[in-house]
Amino acid sequence: MKDIREPIESRQLNLSSALLALSVLADSGIEHYRGSFQNRAMYTPLAVATLTLGASLFGVADRRPQGHDARDSIYLLAAATGFVGLAFHAYNIGKRPGGLSWHNLFYAAPIGAPIALVLAGLLGKGAERARRPPGERASSVLGDRVGRTLAAVSAVGLVGTVAETALMHFRGAYHNPAMVLPVSVPPVAATLLGAAACAPRRSINRVARWWLKLTALLGFAGVGFHAYGVSRNMGGWRNWSQNLLNGPPLPAPPSYTGLALAGLAALELIEKDSGAKATRERA
Repeated sequence: MKDIREPIESRQLNLSSALLALSVLADSGIEHYRGSFQNRAMYTPLAVATLTLGASLFGVADRRPQGHDARDSIYLLAAATGFVGLAFHAYNIGKRPGGLSWHNLFYAAPIGAPIALVLAGLLGKGAERARRPPGERASSVLGDRVGRTLAAVSAVGLVGTVAETALMHFRGAYHNPAMVLPVSVPPVAATLLGAAACAPRRSINRVARWWLKLTALLGFAGVGFHAYGVSRNMGGWRNWSQNLLNGPPLPAPPSYTGLALAGLAALELIEKDSGAKATRERA
């Protein structure tokens, strides 16, 4: 018989954190290798992303309805590392000739990339909080707002990812009509998810689920489109060692899948927390 206490949504949040950590690990590995690891600090996100990936996979396999202190600490480290990485990337752009210009935003260290590690940490910490039973969550700092908070984090993360995608696809002049999809579908999902976080309604949640599922599929499809883009470079996949560095980046699109899965889990938590609150009020 299935244990009703099994933290399904929490494990789904751990999975979303794992996808984001894997995306950071692969993307940072490629980009920092292309930069020849000139700054030794460029090894840091690889190490932290590896730790976060391991902790998240542990969380996915962990069926216990309690949080884990080690995972919680790793997620905090991931979020802090992401913020530091954002400062490094901003400094990298600012020190170049021209400072904050379109050229530097296109070709310098990607300004939004470290935020994926921040999101992996925040969603992972949310997963540990959500492992508590609804009664225990009610007495915690966030109370019955765990699901709503995670929905807001996922929505903001989607908006930021769309902004980064829009910048890179603008650099590519949207030469493929499919490049419009990741800057048109996820914003709708983010808007609906934000609405669910602010004022939960079953009707809004239902529509948001469909758009989030579409966004998750778009993340997987994006890997295929990017693989096709790599094949169009000179030498195609036979010259993979150079063309993988030239892009488009294969690890980038799964970020949409990870954030969409987190949004779906957040919607489930919102409904469960609302039901638990109604039960307590009747009692």
